[in-house]
Amino acid sequence: MSASGALAQEPRLRLAEVADLEGILAIELASFPSPWTEAMFAEELKNDWSHVWVVEAGPERSIVAFSVFWIAADEIHLLNVAVAPLRRRRGLARRILGSIVAFAEARVASHVVLEVRPSNEGAQRLYRLFDFRPVGLRPNYYADNGEDAILMVRMIAGRNA
Repeated sequence: MSASGALAQEPRLRLAEVADLEGILAIELASFPSPWTEAMFAEELKNDWSHVWVVEAGPERSIVAFSVFWIAADEIHLLNVAVAPLRRRRGLARRILGSIVAFAEARVASHVVLEVRPSNEGAQRLYRLFDFRPVGLRPNYYADNGEDAILMVRMIAGRNA
């Protein structure tokens, strides 16, 4: 394979478009017990404060991962990160999270906040790799089973009070 052919298959992070909704929804449905609907993702694409990113890979440039986050004042609120089941454990979630933290630093955000299930130990490990720390608990946060959410925050260097 030529060098240019190999580069064309490298995973690429970019802003999502309406045409990506089918791929995003497939990953969402395979990843979460209470998945978002297509209408919810479509609405996020319209909101000025919302950012939906996708990772595309392979010769067909298929959607293999995505994230959704909001920018509100000096905060970035990470709502959703998911990777296609057959693409997990390859560093894609790490790449997305690293890009979001870099984006926060460039946007002069003071912190990034997220909620995570106590039962999702893999996600918690990933977040700790990026210096997210638990700061609280949101009781009965998840509607599907009433599970609490751990509130985690990652302060941005030089921007915290």
